[in-house]
Amino acid sequence: MVEAVVVTGGAGFIGSHTVEALASSGAIERVVVLDSLYSGSLENLKRVSRRRAVLVRLDISMHARRLVEEVRGAAGNLRVSGVVHLAAVVGVDEAWADPRRALETNVAGTLNVLELARVLDAERFVYASSAAVYGEPKYTPIDEMHPLEPSSLYGETKLAGEKLVWAYARRYDIKPIALRYFNVYGPRMRDGTYAGVIYRFLKALLRGERPVVYGDGNQTRDFVYVEDVARANLMALQKRYVGAVNIASGRETSIRELYGIVCRLLGRFVAPEHRSPRGEDVRRSAASIRSAESALGWKPLTSLESGLRKTVEYYAR
Repeated sequence: MVEAVVVTGGAGFIGSHTVEALASSGAIERVVVLDSLYSGSLENLKRVSRRRAVLVRLDISMHARRLVEEVRGAAGNLRVSGVVHLAAVVGVDEAWADPRRALETNVAGTLNVLELARVLDAERFVYASSAAVYGEPKYTPIDEMHPLEPSSLYGETKLAGEKLVWAYARRYDIKPIALRYFNVYGPRMRDGTYAGVIYRFLKALLRGERPVVYGDGNQTRDFVYVEDVARANLMALQKRYVGAVNIASGRETSIRELYGIVCRLLGRFVAPEHRSPRGEDVRRSAASIRSAESALGWKPLTSLESGLRKTVEYYAR
């Protein structure tokens, strides 16, 4: 039996769903949740038994030695066999809002978490990467061999994190996998995160305001439901595959189509306000998920319609 797993950012959007999946899987004795609560929330963890999860409130940009001490204390006599590293400054706008914090968290913080894994002899390291490492697609669907040419500061920080992960894999006995998330959405998401456009649409419509669409709305994204992503994190811990893997739906959806579905589910039809496109936003995004299927046995189980319905119900309650 796996004994203990560390989840950084475990009180956040994807992190809390991942902690729930781990705690209910029966495969581990304890989840050590490492989170500063800067953007995460204890409310996100209210469904998790305190016997199965322990919160360590620390920022990963602190010295690695402190992280090791605190995690050892939380794990007790249990061996830490894996780390799921989700803590990050997420999103193009959030990275530019505080570039230093983005670098300290996404790059220096990743280095600290790798040191944590090394010192604790954690064999498996699951790194939450991003489709932002690809930049503007040269072809679609985007596979893992696509050139890595980020078009944003956020993408650059996630790519730097990946490079640190591979460096540690070459030097030490750490078996990492980088999961390149596309546009993750679902309950507990917030503005600025992976699929912030859905959050902004919902919040504006629920307040009776006109949502903003940047550009003509024909730009596309690949939306994947958060519970499917949490399941991918769990499967990545259990498998031995080393490398990068896209986590997405494999379906390309335009912002215009997305907005129409959200309006229909809410029963509110309001013409959006169109503004000029943002310079760092890619025009198209659609993933190949063949590697996820072959390496992890993973595929998404939640359709966009079903996932959006659950998301609408969560925010409209």
